[in-house]
Amino acid sequence: MSILKVLSAKLDTMTQADRQIAQFIIDHPEQMLTLSSAALAEATGRSQSSVVKFSQKLGYAGYQQLKLAVNKAKALEWHAPGGVIHGSIDASDSYVTILQKLIGSKLLSMRETLAANNEQTIDLALESLVNARKIQLAGVGASSLVAKDFSYKLLKLGRMALIDSDSHIQISNASALNETDVLFALSHSGRSVETLRIAEIARQRGATVISMTGLQPNPLLELADIHLFTVADEERVRSSAITSRDAQLMLMDMLFILMIRMQADAHDFIHNSETAVTVLKAR
Repeated sequence: MSILKVLSAKLDTMTQADRQIAQFIIDHPEQMLTLSSAALAEATGRSQSSVVKFSQKLGYAGYQQLKLAVNKAKALEWHAPGGVIHGSIDASDSYVTILQKLIGSKLLSMRETLAANNEQTIDLALESLVNARKIQLAGVGASSLVAKDFSYKLLKLGRMALIDSDSHIQISNASALNETDVLFALSHSGRSVETLRIAEIARQRGATVISMTGLQPNPLLELADIHLFTVADEERVRSSAITSRDAQLMLMDMLFILMIRMQADAHDFIHNSETAVTVLKAR
């Protein structure tokens, strides 16, 4: 039984405080997915601790896990209408309409991604990255492109960053990690076999595992110590990774900028990197 049906079934037996939270989720599940625990508390007139306790009463470790369950319930209810080719874009849409929808979906994806990640979790990820001896990036398909982009940014800061398109080499690299290292695993589905295997090995080696996945429940979450999430409107109809890729890039860029802020000699490293490649540019 989906969490939305569970809430509806239990509504009459709940306390007044819990009933207010449950009713809001039942009536506005998609809006709830964009809200932090503090924002949901404000929307329902309850305290943030009440929202967390409400999640735990339902058997979840916290509010984030409740959101994952609601997201899964909504995905199961939805069926793509005929003609939809990606997200909300229909095959009959004009060029201008497609452009407007695409820009709108990208902006919405980035806003919802920010809302899905709390400041405490971002700080944990940032602290792990800053203190890591070595950072390995793992991902396949579109996620590998985002991982590669972030690895180049880390190199600009003088960080030891590992990335390879060959999954065998990625697995080999993971086997050499230890408790002072970080594996940053990207997979919007959280189910990429190669990425899961790499995360398993990194976890066995004692490395800190950071995952970046969609909100849906997935195996990668169970292997990670720190969970970052991306939100995309292509969960239902996806022709390719578009808004999910944008959401990943936005989170990575934010972490990069925060690392620059924390690293005293960051600008020196960036300047040296830019100077080194200047000779390769045509005059």
